[in-house]
Amino acid sequence: MEVAEFLKRAGTETPAPVYLFCPHKASPAARESTFEPLLAQRAVERIVELYVDPSMRDLGYSAYYADEADPGEIVSTAMTVPFLTERRVVLIQNAEYYDSEKAAGPLIHYLENPSDTSVVMLVAAKVDRRSKLFKACGKSGVIVECPELKDHEAMLWARAEIEKRGKSVEGPAVRELIQRTGTRLSDVSNAVNLVCNYIGGNGTVTEADVAAACADVAEEEIWSLTDAIASSDIDKAVRVLREILRLGKNEFEILGSINWLLKTAYFATVPESNRLKPFLANKVRPLAAKLGKEKFRDAFSLCMDTEILLRSTGVDRTLALELLVVKLAAPRRAAARG
Repeated sequence: MEVAEFLKRAGTETPAPVYLFCPHKASPAARESTFEPLLAQRAVERIVELYVDPSMRDLGYSAYYADEADPGEIVSTAMTVPFLTERRVVLIQNAEYYDSEKAAGPLIHYLENPSDTSVVMLVAAKVDRRSKLFKACGKSGVIVECPELKDHEAMLWARAEIEKRGKSVEGPAVRELIQRTGTRLSDVSNAVNLVCNYIGGNGTVTEADVAAACADVAEEEIWSLTDAIASSDIDKAVRVLREILRLGKNEFEILGSINWLLKTAYFATVPESNRLKPFLANKVRPLAAKLGKEKFRDAFSLCMDTEILLRSTGVDRTLALELLVVKLAAPRRAAARG
């Protein structure tokens, strides 16, 4: 069962004694499975909301982290008959830690024959489907897969989150938000909060609101620096660098940003790489085109040399950064180290 179906059905039928929230089973076309922790969290919150009276929370609800808790203690809690509540709810986070029988110990034996007065929820960011833990959960309970959303699903999710806050949103604004954040829902949720706070009493989120709310001035200047380097505009690159320094970024922060930009641009040159969010890929593509895959080694060497200079006594750090930017922004034939 996928988590969307679980959320629709929750509360309409008797709860299972065991739920495992885990990554989906990868299809033959997908190289690996994915896991969306925020969806798993929402599912856990729904179970707690349905079966734990807030006034009885201390008596009816227990939460553990598998990498910190004794599995014997968890089993003891799950087997304890609930007091003044119909069911006892037990949450086990980081359940991937219990993938081996040695680590899980008595928990696996409990899952093979769980108490009918408890609901045990396990949340695992990864899972071995051949493990005894997985098989025991599937035999006695329900496996709930929580995959990352696709772009259109993330847009629908973002729209729903914005509407929950009493706002409406234009189609281009939702697309821009997902372009900037990608589909990880923690990032999407942060962006939704930012843009809803940004518009205040206004009722509709626009594309311009998303652009303004989801980036600070220094970040925008970093992208301006990227564009200047990509277009070989040395004068502009130096001016933007000085503006970033004026905004309070120190030399090591800026060098770290330049390193990150170069690494991101490098990944944009690898056709089989799916590591980049669309927004980032679009931003760094001109830089990747300027350097060409063969020049990235020289660019990284320049950054390493600059870091050594920044850590040297008596060096003018601003000048060292300016020299780096000048060399990176130089026309392609002159962009090699030296």
